[in-house]
Amino acid sequence: MTGVGRLRKAYWWALDYGYAAAWQVRSLLPGPKPEEFLDGEQAPVVILPGVYESWKFMLPLVRELHANGHPVHIVPGLGRNRVPVIEGANMLGSYLQRENLTNVALVAHSKGGLIAKHLLAFGDAAARVRIVITISTPFGGSRYATYLLNRSLRALAPTSETMVSLARAVEANAKIVSIFPSFDPHIPEGSFLAGAKNVKLPTGGHFRVLGDPAARAEVLKSTS
Repeated sequence: MTGVGRLRKAYWWALDYGYAAAWQVRSLLPGPKPEEFLDGEQAPVVILPGVYESWKFMLPLVRELHANGHPVHIVPGLGRNRVPVIEGANMLGSYLQRENLTNVALVAHSKGGLIAKHLLAFGDAAARVRIVITISTPFGGSRYATYLLNRSLRALAPTSETMVSLARAVEANAKIVSIFPSFDPHIPEGSFLAGAKNVKLPTGGHFRVLGDPAARAEVLKSTS
């Protein structure tokens, strides 16, 4: 790696953590309620944040999707997404069935995309989903997770049972749009997913790609 390459990645890394810290703080502050985004004439959208993220971490996207006429739903009980992927997928499926949602677009960040794919591959409510749009999702896991003590993060290791089963579920990939940066400091394996529509952006960062204009434009195009 050249010195310029190292400097660019260090710069992206610093911006990424600055973005994440700012939105973690904002998500703790009083703000809009989920029910404020439930009206709209377009196809419904369900938001799936990443691990340790509340739905407010994705609030700019929620606002844009709602402004474009989509009713935007939040899965009750998912909270900051510390539950196992399988449990999160069960919560999602139950919500889709309870609310009788069809023609749904799932918009997910990071681990949220694994929950979405698990529903597509193994969930009873899979037929209710038209498309899944993921941002910075570790479809092949992250080798960094292997060395973490936290169970919520260690479950994202490539060799974990859940990650192996998801990797084998290739049929589900056709419904997925995977958006990811050129450099993701948390996912050295990247987010390319065979059989999916892959959108690689010329930027870096695991979190700040959520605010990237090209990423948000792709989300809006894919949900329309």
